Amino acid sequence: MLKARRELFRKLSKEIRSKAVMAALESVPRERFVPPEVSHLAYQDKPLPIGADQTISQPFIVAIMTQALELQGNERVLEVGTGSGYQAAVLSLLVPRGHLITVERVPALKDKAKALLKALGYNNVTVELAGPTLGAPQHGPFDAIIVTAASPQIPDSLVSQLAVGGRLVIPVGTRENQELMRVLRTEEGISVRWLGPCRFVPLIGKEAFPER
Repeated sequence: MLKARRELFRKLSKEIRSKAVMAALESVPRERFVPPEVSHLAYQDKPLPIGADQTISQPFIVAIMTQALELQGNERVLEVGTGSGYQAAVLSLLVPRGHLITVERVPALKDKAKALLKALGYNNVTVELAGPTLGAPQHGPFDAIIVTAASPQIPDSLVSQLAVGGRLVIPVGTRENQELMRVLRTEEGISVRWLGPCRFVPLIGKEAFPER
């Protein structure tokens, strides 16, 4: 595992320009956020199953999405889709003077991630069960929002939870294929930048995909 870990971070360092993001990735023990039966694969650059038909994203995608948020350290951040808690752990290290709210719709995953994040000392994270409205409007506005599931569109409700100047990073497309988008909220509306192709599990909700 040590060799795979070294090789992964060597590869990522060639593509990720943010030293802060790289330092956070190297600090988080990814093997703790995957089931024991796949822990030997934790440092391969690919997604892994975590149960409940959900996955932990591949490290490269985590790095690209995190870098696109351009965090400075004191932001209020929202993550939609806690999953195993891995992305939340990375984000928590990047906002040491800020706070992260992360919401998860699967109760078992929420409970497990909450316990693990607490056990590992990520104390500036609040883990909550997702409600009927996308995001966490009761805790907004947010300086940055990251969505770890695919939406067919940019949800208006999430844009409305951004502060002016806030950034939203979200995969948008069909259930099968998506593009990562970085949305900046401005005084006039939004501006959008495409970050590249990706593949995520679907986001479920009124402005996203219906549950099958």
